[in-house]
Amino acid sequence: MTTLVTTKKKNSSHPSIFEDFFTDRFLEFPPFFAFTNQKGAFIPHANVIENSADFEIEIAAPGLTSKDFKAEIKNGILQISAEKEEESEEEDKNFRKKEFSFSSFSRSFVLPENIAADKIDAKYKNGVLKLTLPKKKSSPAKPVQQITIS
Repeated sequence: MTTLVTTKKKNSSHPSIFEDFFTDRFLEFPPFFAFTNQKGAFIPHANVIENSADFEIEIAAPGLTSKDFKAEIKNGILQISAEKEEESEEEDKNFRKKEFSFSSFSRSFVLPENIAADKIDAKYKNGVLKLTLPKKKSSPAKPVQQITIS
């Protein structure tokens, strides 16, 4: 599970992001299990990019289609998973060959509170799943108000 955490950068009013695998909430969630296929465990690489208006998550998952993916948010956690099952059959007068394979993965991201979850966009193109997570508009900082003490 990856945690998206916003912090204040020095000399910047924009939050930043980093991955944190061992947060206080780490033990509250079920462990991640990777199913293995003929080539071993399939755990795709993910890039997390922060821009001033949004976060982008890119997951490298070639060989899939957009219908293979499932993405959902539950209790502030974005869970992205995919399953692919393939079957092939070849028959000749002297032999019959039937093969199948199954692969799946799951990646989880703990989202910061400043994400507009209802406006998340996801697209799969050229083997990369790209999610755009817009940030909520923050209210402008109010000037300091002096209080008179008598």
